[in-house]
Amino acid sequence: MRVNKYISSGCFALITTLLLTTCGVAQNPAPPLAQNKPVLLTGATIHVGNGQVIANGSIAFEKGVITQVGQAGTVMGNAGTEVIDLKGKHIFPGIISLNTTVGLQEIASVRATLDYNEVGQINPHIRALVAYNTDSEVIPTLRNNGILLSQAVPQGGIISGSSSLFYTDGWNWEDAVLKTDDGIWINWPPFLASSFNIEDFTTSVKRNEKRQEVIDQFQMTFSDAKAYLENKNPNPVNLRLAAMKPLFLGTANLYIRADYAKDIIESVRMAREAGIKKVVIVGGNEAYKVTAFLRDNQVPVVLNPTHRLPNGADENVYLPYELPGLLHKAGVKVAITYADQWWRTRNVGFLAGTAAGFSDISPEDALRFVTSNPAEILGVDHLVGTIEKGKHASLVVSSGDILDMRGNEISMIYIKGGKVTIDDKQKRLYEKYKVKYEKK
Repeated sequence: MRVNKYISSGCFALITTLLLTTCGVAQNPAPPLAQNKPVLLTGATIHVGNGQVIANGSIAFEKGVITQVGQAGTVMGNAGTEVIDLKGKHIFPGIISLNTTVGLQEIASVRATLDYNEVGQINPHIRALVAYNTDSEVIPTLRNNGILLSQAVPQGGIISGSSSLFYTDGWNWEDAVLKTDDGIWINWPPFLASSFNIEDFTTSVKRNEKRQEVIDQFQMTFSDAKAYLENKNPNPVNLRLAAMKPLFLGTANLYIRADYAKDIIESVRMAREAGIKKVVIVGGNEAYKVTAFLRDNQVPVVLNPTHRLPNGADENVYLPYELPGLLHKAGVKVAITYADQWWRTRNVGFLAGTAAGFSDISPEDALRFVTSNPAEILGVDHLVGTIEKGKHASLVVSSGDILDMRGNEISMIYIKGGKVTIDDKQKRLYEKYKVKYEKK
């Protein structure tokens, strides 16, 4: 009894301390209220996102939707419009970050904060949608670098589950989501498999002996799903096979993680033979070797992070930087992602900036890699991706080029017309410690 008493007293003291300290911790800012009056942004350089630039332009939006875009003086506000002079500023469409676990994990070393990997190998019915955490401290750091939309993607297994697209602001996942279950993700077995020897710290590469076994599983699963689709009243309901129905109806993408050229070709062919209409290659390190195949089959590519060294010892050291431009000039629709490097996702715009610097493409074409191209791949280009009449007023105002670290100085953010508070944990820590170190 005495031991229990002491334990109870200690637990009470601990709980009290946690509650008191929690009250002093700053929280993420509340999402903005819905737009309640018309807004006119004028005098800025507008980067439309489709290659067009409007110098000294104006944008009008009302009830969260863009109503006018054009040269300053040609765009007029209604009575009661809030007019904001942005002379010398730049306006961009919100960046779209694909293939990320932001919102699904918070602290990599704390298992309880990780919710992106389900047990089992075949999980098409697993939805990232309901696991998305809008209270994540990571999300505001993305938003304040110009990323207004993020695709939450499940990991693991050979069929990981379905992804959804979220705004980087909202009270909960129901508020934040823009498109639910946009596609199902699979991990194609690589032609070559690498293994690491912990004893001598060497890496060996050899042919993947289990590759065909996994491919057979894919073929059987897709065949079963197609047959299940033809059954109008299945009994009992198979949740796994039912979740794959949108793939055959053409309302969802099949995202295939594949890097080698051989894997890219074989995986796309298998998907087409199975009757899947919309295929997207994710990773694509050797996509430059099969550009004609990708273009002719209208297969977009979502590239892995390009701020890296090449994978092959005999490859051009600048190949990763040039890769987006090579695909773009070959007629392949391309987007860039930080993939599983979720803590770097906020810098995805800089990957596009690097592509412009190392390829014979314009900065406006590079902007497409993180705005209009991802929107088209996701099937939401009628809502976001460019600054055009009728689309969501989800905009970023910066002092310079948001694809350049030196120019990415965000001063205003609008999501569906609502003005977002520019604040995050890193900014709060900066303000705190600059006092300690007397930084001006």
